[in-house]
Amino acid sequence: MVKKNNTEFPPLLGEIDLHLFGEGRHEEIYKKLGAHVTKIGRTKGVAFAVWAPDAAGVSVVGDFNSWDGRVHRMRPMGNSGVWELFIPKLTEGLLYKFEIQTEHGPPFLKADPYAQHTEVPPNTSSIVYSSKYKFRDAKWIEDRTDREHFRQPLTIYEVHFGSWRRNVEDENRPFTYREMAEPLANYVSEMGFTHVEFMPLKEHPYGPSWGYQVTYYYAPSARYGEPDDLRYLIDYLHQRGIGVIMDWVPAHFPKDAWALARFDGSALYEHLDPRKGEHPDWGTYIFNYGRNEVRNFLIANALYWFKEFHIDGLRVDAVASMLYLDYSRKEGEWVPNQFGGRENLEAIAFLKELNEVTHRAVPGTMMIAEESTAWPAVSHPIYAGGLGFDFKWNMGWMHDTLKYFQTDPLFRAGNHNALTFGLVYAWSENFILPFSHDEVVHMKGSLLNKMPGTTEQKFANLRALFAYMWAHPGKKLLFMGGEFGQLSEWTETKSLDWHLLEDSLHVGVQKLVRDLNRVYGPENALWEADGEAAGFEWIDVDNAMENILAFIRRSSDTSRELICVCNFSAVPKKAYRVNLLSEGEYDLIINTDAEIYGGHDTTIVNGSDIDLPPLTSLWFAPRKSTKKIKPRKGTGSTKRKTSTTTLRK
Repeated sequence: MVKKNNTEFPPLLGEIDLHLFGEGRHEEIYKKLGAHVTKIGRTKGVAFAVWAPDAAGVSVVGDFNSWDGRVHRMRPMGNSGVWELFIPKLTEGLLYKFEIQTEHGPPFLKADPYAQHTEVPPNTSSIVYSSKYKFRDAKWIEDRTDREHFRQPLTIYEVHFGSWRRNVEDENRPFTYREMAEPLANYVSEMGFTHVEFMPLKEHPYGPSWGYQVTYYYAPSARYGEPDDLRYLIDYLHQRGIGVIMDWVPAHFPKDAWALARFDGSALYEHLDPRKGEHPDWGTYIFNYGRNEVRNFLIANALYWFKEFHIDGLRVDAVASMLYLDYSRKEGEWVPNQFGGRENLEAIAFLKELNEVTHRAVPGTMMIAEESTAWPAVSHPIYAGGLGFDFKWNMGWMHDTLKYFQTDPLFRAGNHNALTFGLVYAWSENFILPFSHDEVVHMKGSLLNKMPGTTEQKFANLRALFAYMWAHPGKKLLFMGGEFGQLSEWTETKSLDWHLLEDSLHVGVQKLVRDLNRVYGPENALWEADGEAAGFEWIDVDNAMENILAFIRRSSDTSRELICVCNFSAVPKKAYRVNLLSEGEYDLIINTDAEIYGGHDTTIVNGSDIDLPPLTSLWFAPRKSTKKIKPRKGTGSTKRKTSTTTLRK
């Protein structure tokens, strides 16, 4: 027999909740919508609530009622579009979905958009869940609050969770969240990275999407454990002094029939017009940023990961696709904005609100934009006309640098400006220099195999590239495997090739990256003035024919300097003179040709002259305080007064 609902229990949501949600300003709506184990009076049970304004009726279904939509019918809350129901005696761990009834057609089942736990894919049910985890990272969170990230060292190790390492003793399965904690913390700590960046860990049905086609925005992937297991991993990393960034995807979502798509029979979370609501490249729907409740869903989701999981930063994926109405569209396939332009005004307003709210509500956290165009002021404050992000990925630098290094040294002279052009705009944004997963998939080859020449030259090129990158203005990001010269192209289906570390050349690259990080952290000249022209000065910028670059990094507070000299040709350069404006002694602190890194250790320093090995980058740091020499009037950065500076090996 079908039972009637017990309506004696008041709703968990109040009028203020509904009002704020309708305005798009309920920052903790995830505590009201979804499924929550609670007690009303003396009765324990689960309170369910879902937003489905175009539904003719909504029911909660699950194992507890044989998935029969006639048993637990939800009640609407006025004109809010929210449906709710408290079901007594239900407990944590139950599977459930919402059955949506419409005026036309049969009812259908939908997963809970606010569910905090799910079945392991390919199963798709939501799971009633309550966190019991107690974080122990209070000191980390307190210290983070006032941190000025753009004036701090930042080296990020990008990780795809399922393929970093696998349990070879248990059918080669991926690590769980808890299994990952200690080995990942040990490795990242040993390598000297400041942060881990996880590719999306929200639930997604299709593994090869790498988490970028999200169906459960509030639920960590159940492939690796329960939500509290992920909390444990983040907490553990914090206690080891390692920050955690996660990729976040508010640009689009997949069309799976059981998830957000056409949720209540209408285009609820997405635009109905495919010219605004469908992404032509990815076959996905685009969020309707003009709808208050949709903006609320996304902004509260960002806050959820910051507050409930203690994430330190979100790297916002595919920002460029959000900013432009004509992104990847031909003429006639897009709708101009109200002023006739191609800018997506609703998405722009959403991004500004997102960054404003997150920085106010969770100070010290980072918002990072993956934005691939020349959109201005992405990482500038909103009050100054910017979008309000903390950092922007420097995709131009990445493409230009790889173009140069993939070129045979015989022909690099013609591409010299690919290296120098980035310094024209280096201070227009707070940049992160990324060698991400995108550069080592889809037949692009690994970083090592992008390098030209013999095996030995490939390794020398890669080492020289890394030392150049670490010295260049901008924070650093490196995808897993790059740090030891992964040979094969990355795939999400298997572990990195850790066995390569039985080879001395791969060990050498790993040791170099470790040492770059260990020098970088204490050496404030390398990061303190990343966003200021005063933190950089060319010594030798136009030496295209010899493939040589030399420049200074400088601390804006202490004026401490670090010198980087690079020979990107395949031949040695004898008696190369470094002309400086300082008097003093400099130590060679990084030499990518050092034997310990797999080189030949042929660098010779004689006074201000250096014998430069081929395919080598060198760092020099002052042994003691230096005496500045005032430059002559009218001299530029490439016309320098020669001093009696001594460089020592």
